[in-house]
Amino acid sequence: MVVAGAQTPINATADSLYMLGDYTKAINEYAKLEGGVAGLQIARSYNAIGNYEKAIIQYESLTSANSTNQLALFELGKLLLKTNEHTKATKVFMQLVGLNTVNPEYQYYLGEAKRKDDNVAASIKHYKKAIAIDETHLRSLFQLAKYYTVKQERDKALDYIERGLDLYANDVSLINLKALVLYNDYQYKNAIPWFENVLELGETKDYVYEKLADSYYHNWEFTKSKDTYKILLGRDDKNSQTYFELARVYEKEKKLDSAKLFINWAMDVQKPIFAQGYSALAEIARQQDDINEAFSYYEMAYKENSQDARIFYNVCTTYDNSGTEPEKKLAYYEKFLKEFPNEHPFYYETVKKRIKELKEQIHFSKD
Repeated sequence: MVVAGAQTPINATADSLYMLGDYTKAINEYAKLEGGVAGLQIARSYNAIGNYEKAIIQYESLTSANSTNQLALFELGKLLLKTNEHTKATKVFMQLVGLNTVNPEYQYYLGEAKRKDDNVAASIKHYKKAIAIDETHLRSLFQLAKYYTVKQERDKALDYIERGLDLYANDVSLINLKALVLYNDYQYKNAIPWFENVLELGETKDYVYEKLADSYYHNWEFTKSKDTYKILLGRDDKNSQTYFELARVYEKEKKLDSAKLFINWAMDVQKPIFAQGYSALAEIARQQDDINEAFSYYEMAYKENSQDARIFYNVCTTYDNSGTEPEKKLAYYEKFLKEFPNEHPFYYETVKKRIKELKEQIHFSKD
């Protein structure tokens, strides 16, 4: 007597092989069987071994035979997303939403398909539908929080972040977003504990250290800022920007010799950034009231990057403060207008005004 629902020996063998991860042998056993369940397991086995093309063909065969097979459609849609077939995935998830309008996962994945197909506005609508169905849908809350973080809409971003953290207080992705929202809103003091929490939870990417160090700097915690930048140097001692940031901290502390040392190290490890380095050295020289040295550094910076209007503007103004020949001062400013006729209005108007003053000075000195 055959008991209804009882497994055949082949079915039991196939299931055992599948559960043990012996997928190729499982496929061969399932192929001996008939029916949608065996077909679904074959699709899953192909998916598991990374033969996505055959898995998709198998899933599509199942969904063609039964267009309301939600399980096969759902797994097919996720696989299409995985293989970057976003347009096809969108159609599958739209079909699923049509079959079941109150499943938050279908709305979420339709949002994912739209987002990956560069239809961000549509994706946001579906994430919102997902949390309207299930307000605890954490992945939809995260995507909405991330969207508003990027858009720098602080209040909306924080609303979704807080709703997510109420569900899972140690969600490192949401904690990271909260730190970024506060940082981008210049709330450096408030951002610090959240960046610290991100690190404590094991998210140790460079940008976390960079923003934490910068937050310490703005919060006048210079020792912590330097220590954090030095952690970055320990990870990559060829990153010139980290040396520049350390120089900035030392400069703020009025430890100008140390600042110059780090600027020179930055220039040593990455030669193409000489213009930035010379400009930084010029600024320190200005603070030390050594205008001639500042002018010399700005000239060197301009030789390295003659396309930077700000650098040449500093050449002009520094010579104006150090030079004694009004004709030469005038020549610098006139060169600025010639080289950078469409520059920022502040530079343009300031230079025009100074040219007028110098011309009057030269004219009256001749009388």
